[in-house]
Amino acid sequence: MYRILSFVFALFAWSLATNAVAGVPGPLVETDWLAKNQGKVVILDVRKDVKSFTKKPVYKKDKKTKKQKLVKVGGHIPGARLVNYKKVRASITVDGKKVTRMVPPKKDFEKLMKSVGLNKGDTVVIVSKGESNGDMTMSTRLYWQLKYFGHKDLAILNGGTAQWTLDKRKVSSKAAKVKKGNWVATAEDMSIFASSQDVAAAVKSKGAQLVDTRSVSLFMGTWYKSSYVHAKGHIEGAKNYPNELITKPKLPARFISSKDTRALMDSLGIDAASESITYCNSGHLASGTWFLMSEVMGNKKVKLYDGSMHQWTLEKRPTTSVTSN
Repeated sequence: MYRILSFVFALFAWSLATNAVAGVPGPLVETDWLAKNQGKVVILDVRKDVKSFTKKPVYKKDKKTKKQKLVKVGGHIPGARLVNYKKVRASITVDGKKVTRMVPPKKDFEKLMKSVGLNKGDTVVIVSKGESNGDMTMSTRLYWQLKYFGHKDLAILNGGTAQWTLDKRKVSSKAAKVKKGNWVATAEDMSIFASSQDVAAAVKSKGAQLVDTRSVSLFMGTWYKSSYVHAKGHIEGAKNYPNELITKPKLPARFISSKDTRALMDSLGIDAASESITYCNSGHLASGTWFLMSEVMGNKKVKLYDGSMHQWTLEKRPTTSVTSN
């Protein structure tokens, strides 16, 4: 009887070990790791173009090599749950002003995550289409929000579905069926969140380093600005780190290495190890630089200014332009 019980216990323990995943290995994972752990993690596919989730990839024959080249991502990793990026952020009222594209109230974000089948304790891998820099920053924004609300066991697939497809792994174009999850936001992690007041204090004290992740033209305040930003230029004392520098420019959009990121930041006078606040127009693009500095490079003194230039200029706070145009 003792031998039988021992055998049953050993078999049970082996089964648990075989079917469990010991969390993500880091903030970024590659397709080989995901393929090995595909059935043990929850894959959240975040994109604006939700119709592409059920379309097939588009290929075009390369004129030089005569090989089929992936030109447009279609479909998704089997088992992935679709997250409509347009529902990830929300409009909220701050000091009587309507501020758009912000982290939503806790109950609203919980509702969204439950609707895509997320449960408490799930190991999460976030996937974007991976066609562009903008795709990858959808991943980092969702990552930041999940972490802000207390979910720690999560990672991003480097290169997204584009990398998965190019690695000749199976892609599905069937609509995903999901059951409502029981995920609950357990915290609001203010260590990664910056308010307008935090930014104003940093400007005054010259404390935290401000990193503006928009294009050089927007940073300098030359000829144009985003429609929802109410003044040109940048926040006083900020340093420019254009978002185009965080990933490779072509499909698949893969994150630049820590070594190269540090070298690029050094050349632009940015200390990758310093206390920092990243911002952009709306808190979308800046999540990418926050992700690289905080998660990949390990600087836990980096915050994201959620309202960014939209909120800053809505509140009529001062900006600086290089030109007078």
